[in-house]
Amino acid sequence: MEDQTITLAKKAEDRFFLRPTFQALTIGVPFCIFKLLFGLLALRTGEINAGLHVLGWLVIIWSIADMLMNMARVVLDLAEMESSIEYCTIAQAGRIFNRARLFLAIDTLVTFSIICFVLWSGWIVLLNRHESYLWYAATTLNLISISAVNVWIELSRGR
Repeated sequence: MEDQTITLAKKAEDRFFLRPTFQALTIGVPFCIFKLLFGLLALRTGEINAGLHVLGWLVIIWSIADMLMNMARVVLDLAEMESSIEYCTIAQAGRIFNRARLFLAIDTLVTFSIICFVLWSGWIVLLNRHESYLWYAATTLNLISISAVNVWIELSRGR
């Protein structure tokens, strides 16, 4: 009986990090925040440049669509329902080619590129106090969750 309890506990622990809720809240939502803030910065910087202004609005719309998709994943996961919704619009488009995971990886690359651009361009200093806290929160949540998953993976290997 004790072995069965330990096995069930391990399965629940393993499932926690793989659940769409965990992934949406610790990866998807922070990525949406990075995109949203980038869009706002492009609007601010692009007041003179129409191209940057248009880019800013497109990125803001993209981030909102991705946020809605992540929240839908959370709701459906908590309701224990299957989802045909991916974590982001790019991965959703990847379903057309039966390559949603590849397109999700592309979205990750694009988002990391946005983060690097905001940092290296100096745009990061254009965030106001509240926006900076959002950036810090997204970064903290994303990095801590990745670290926790890596610790869990290494601990699981020892079992």
